Amino acid sequence: MSVLQEFKEFAVKGNVVDLAVGIIVGAAFGKIVTSFVNDILMPPIGKLLGGFDFSNLFINLSGQPVTSLAQAKAAGIATINYGLFLNTLIDFVIVAAAVFFLVLQINRLKNSLAAEEPAPVAAAPATKECPYCFNAIPAKATRCGFCTSELE
Repeated sequence: MSVLQEFKEFAVKGNVVDLAVGIIVGAAFGKIVTSFVNDILMPPIGKLLGGFDFSNLFINLSGQPVTSLAQAKAAGIATINYGLFLNTLIDFVIVAAAVFFLVLQINRLKNSLAAEEPAPVAAAPATKECPYCFNAIPAKATRCGFCTSELE
């Protein structure tokens, strides 16, 4: 089997396709959460704290006076952007919680489906043993094909 054929079989397996779909949906979900945190969640929190803008929180490492993160970036000043880090941390917590609850629900669904499945029915034996010659004969036989004894 060639490497190309092996790769094709690998790529079209259900698990790989499921993983790819999960990554794409996860990336889109991450963008939604980032927008939620930056545009909806943090502005009211900042307003409650007196007009605070979390994304503009930084530590100036150069000693040159600057008033905003945009001004520091424009001047090429080294900064520690802990406000952006806080936004990213909140993003992560929301995504992690969403994934946790999704996995929790999937596991509950799997467990409930497994509990509802009926137990497999054991198949009736296809043969039985002749009580006279001890050979295996069909289960529905009324006479042994080996010793010709009549069976009950």
